[in-house]
Amino acid sequence: MAGNSFGDIFKITTFGESHGKAIGVIIDGCPSLIDIDEEFIQSELDKRRPGQSKITTQRKESDTAQILSGVFEGKSTGTPIAIVIPNEDQRSKDYSHIQDKFRPSHADYTYQQKYGIRDYRGGGRSSARETAARVAAGAIAKLFLKKHGIEVFAHVSGVGHIEAPNIDVTNLSALLETREANIVRCADPATAAEMAEFIDGIRKNGDTVGGRISTIIRNVPVGLGEPVFDKLHADLAKAMMGINAVHGFEYGSGFEGSFMKGSEHNDIFVNEDAKVKTLTNFSGGIQGGISNGMDITFKTAFKPVATIMRDQATINEEGQEATISGKGRHDPCVVPRAVIIVEAMAALVIADHLLKHNAYLNNAY
Repeated sequence: MAGNSFGDIFKITTFGESHGKAIGVIIDGCPSLIDIDEEFIQSELDKRRPGQSKITTQRKESDTAQILSGVFEGKSTGTPIAIVIPNEDQRSKDYSHIQDKFRPSHADYTYQQKYGIRDYRGGGRSSARETAARVAAGAIAKLFLKKHGIEVFAHVSGVGHIEAPNIDVTNLSALLETREANIVRCADPATAAEMAEFIDGIRKNGDTVGGRISTIIRNVPVGLGEPVFDKLHADLAKAMMGINAVHGFEYGSGFEGSFMKGSEHNDIFVNEDAKVKTLTNFSGGIQGGISNGMDITFKTAFKPVATIMRDQATINEEGQEATISGKGRHDPCVVPRAVIIVEAMAALVIADHLLKHNAYLNNAY
């Protein structure tokens, strides 16, 4: 089974299943002498862990990270960093009813057809539980980016038909505090309250709903990315589309840009205090596949969680018609917990491109 690794220089490989003994990640290529703040890593995992509120799955996992290698006296050594996160609250019996049935819009059918075997307990390797390993790796990437002054911030900007207004992104630290003060992780408090009430109503009705997450990456230097196949926005798109339940990605003006004229959409260059900037940022901080020094902005769309607490028609492994009932512990809306996953994957992409760019500058290809 391929497809378990991500990145070129700052490279991660995740392992484990939803109901196995543990999940984890190997991080290879992290430079030495990076301050590895284990409390920060754990705080990042705490933002993704289940059981946080009434609008998330009630599975109880502490998601306690155990660093096995690659760190000495609080600093990275330059060798592979291994992190293990034990599974503590598996309830495999919750999935016995789907042992021979395919859940609609899940990976069950395609996984079975491709590999001839599947771990039906929570989806096994295809479960979103695997993303905890990505968050742990993303925390290491953030610590590396912090050394270069690069910040990554995301928040829930939409749930169903509810949209948050544009927010002032001048102070990302203040926005982080506002975001973490509500269970939806929306940086606009009034909209967050509306979203929370809406999601809870969806949950009580046995249904699920999708949403959007907006991201900003600040202080990225000019020059990250390549003009052909390794475009920075293309790698960000791949990173986001590789997250469970993601169905859409747009950067800068996104689809709205397709309604504009060139005279409206072009970002005009100016020189302010010996620094080149653009008056607008419809490009989302990336032009020709390469970062231009402006804020990188993008939005990620998540579909409704596939497991709903209602009976649905399906088929079994014999191809016969069957009925399947939603059971177990599931999120009515994934975006509140997905915010930190989006940040982690964005940080991994920027860390990888920063190292590749530095290698280019030092003629290390």
